[in-house]
This record gives sequence, structure tokens and C-alpha cells, in this order.
Amino acid sequence: MSPSFNIRSLAVAATTSIVLFGTIYSVVNDTYLDTSNPLITALPHHLHDTDYFASKKNPLNVYFTKKLWAWITATFIFHFLTSPRATRAPVRVAQYLLATSIWLAFTSWFFGPPVFDRLTASTGGECVLHLPSGAGVPVPVEYCYTRTKMSPMTHPALFPASLLLPDGGWIGTPRLRRGHDVSGHIFLLTMSTLFLVDQLRWSFAKRPGSWTSRHRYAVAFAGAVTCMSLFALYTTSVYFHTPIEKFTGCVLGLVAFGVTQLPIYLTGSDVPVGHNEKAHS
Repeated sequence: MSPSFNIRSLAVAATTSIVLFGTIYSVVNDTYLDTSNPLITALPHHLHDTDYFASKKNPLNVYFTKKLWAWITATFIFHFLTSPRATRAPVRVAQYLLATSIWLAFTSWFFGPPVFDRLTASTGGECVLHLPSGAGVPVPVEYCYTRTKMSPMTHPALFPASLLLPDGGWIGTPRLRRGHDVSGHIFLLTMSTLFLVDQLRWSFAKRPGSWTSRHRYAVAFAGAVTCMSLFALYTTSVYFHTPIEKFTGCVLGLVAFGVTQLPIYLTGSDVPVGHNEKAHS
């Protein structure tokens, strides 16, 4: 492989092309669900009976996409610990920690509410609690920020008497609706795919014949997770979120990956270019 070949550029082209194709397909064939619309977001996808991956309950979404960072973490640890000692560079750990911090800041906590929640609220988002009947009860946005579990028993003042309220011990968690709901899955799948491909560069700095058997398994596992991420990126692009929400998710994912490159640029520590050629010249 030529030293000038940059697998990161190929990965960026692949992820953006998948999102672009999936988004165009979703518009032309009316396959996407506007997940920020409070009137329909709690309902099953309009194609859930005919398109397997249109259902949010499909295994890819439940066990992979929604737990993506756990998969990425396991993949990174397995790959890093089995790598040749010369390629276990501290900069790789710094990249992982930085990527994890970005994931947490956007999805869980950023000096209070996460970035995505702040963005949705600042663009007209409303905090809504969806009842089993399909009705939506608007509640103060703070309940969405704290993800407080609510019911007519715990917060009776927030539930109008005219509503058909659920019986028994029903309890729900309000969600932000309307506003600009950036596709968090597109964001994370984009950043994660590029991060894994970037890590694999360190393996291919050496000839595959020099890998240990454990590292071969680690590379294969990383490749499988990368392929699953690309497929999940495609299904998300086809079935969920509006085009602009997918676009911003992809752009933010690319920017986030760019931020994970800072440790390399600041330390000058990168994959040794031309290692193979020198070793076999």
C-alpha cells in the first residue's frame, strides 16, 4: 500500500456517501420518520410492518446502535492491548479519552444538560411527556434536562383533568420534541466509524504476517464492528430523522472526529509512514 494512501479520507468519503445516499433515498421514497414531531414520534414507524429496519425494536438498533459506545470501547481495548508494543502509543489512548468525552458532552452531560438537549431547546424544542393513549403533556423543560420520571401520582399539577390518564403505576420520562433534533445516531456512528478506521491504521503499519493470532482476531473484530456501524448508518439515514437533522448529525460527527486528531497534531506522534517499505527493502 502506498504511503500516500490515506484510509481516513476513504472512510470519510464512505460515511458521507452513505448518509447522502440514504437521505436522498428517504426523501424520494418517503421512508423517514420525523422523530421530532410530537404527534407521530411515539407511534410506530409507518413502514414498520413492511421494512424490518424501520422498527426501532430491530436487534441492530436495540443491541448495537443504542449501545454503540460500549461496542467501540470493547473494540478499542481489545485492539490496543493486542497491538504490537511499538504501536501502543499513548496518543491512541488520548484519542479514545477525547472521543469518549465528546460522546458524553453531546449525549449525557455538558456542565448540565448535554449539548444535543441544549441545541434542541434553543431551537424551539418543547418538553413533552407521552401518555399511553398517545396524548402529549407539555411539561417544563427542566424535567427533560434531568430526565425525571413522571406520573399523575408524582406530579398531579402537570396533568390536566380533561386528559384520559393511565391507571395503575404507569410512569414515563418526558422527551424534547420539535426544535432541531440533531440525529444523535448519525453523529455517533460517523465519529465511531472514523475513530475505528483511524485505529486500524496502526495495525497496518506492520505486515499482517507479523501480527499475533490475538491481534488478528482484534483486527477482524474491529472490521466487523466498523461494517456494522456503516450498515447502521445506512438504515438510520433511510428510516429516521429529517434530512437536515441527518446532515447536521453527519457534520458534527466529522467535526468530532477531527477533534480526536488533535493529540496526533499536538504531539507529532502518528503511525510510522512507510514502515512496511523500510522493513522489506
